Amino acid sequence: MIRVVVLTLAVTLAAGIVGVPRRAGAEHEVYYRFVVLGYVKDASGTPAAHRRVELVRDKTGFAYRNDTDPAGFFVLVARLGDESAGEPLTLRVGSATTRLTARFDPKDHATARGTRIAVVGTNFAEHPSWFASTLTQFLESSPR
Repeated sequence: MIRVVVLTLAVTLAAGIVGVPRRAGAEHEVYYRFVVLGYVKDASGTPAAHRRVELVRDKTGFAYRNDTDPAGFFVLVARLGDESAGEPLTLRVGSATTRLTARFDPKDHATARGTRIAVVGTNFAEHPSWFASTLTQFLESSPR
């Protein structure tokens, strides 16, 4: 009987040690995130409110979707890890599309990853150098 109790206790303790939670990499960390943001305007330059914007990972076909706000602004956050550097992406606004490349340094886990897009009518213009300032402006204006 004592042997059964000791064996049960040993198995329980071993299961407890194996089952101890470990810190897992959080998916909100910069190295799991690629942000595409920007503004959509119609052909006359008027902000296009409530327009559907979609970012598709060409590799998997998975799509990230959002709608523009009243100013035509949109933010899409894709889950791309370090191994996704250089991956092709398709950005779609209505029936217009453009190809993007996930450009970032996979060794840099401190800098936000993403790009800034301007869409006027069916014309897309990528402005990666505007990304950081636009992201900062968006984050500072978001309700907390």
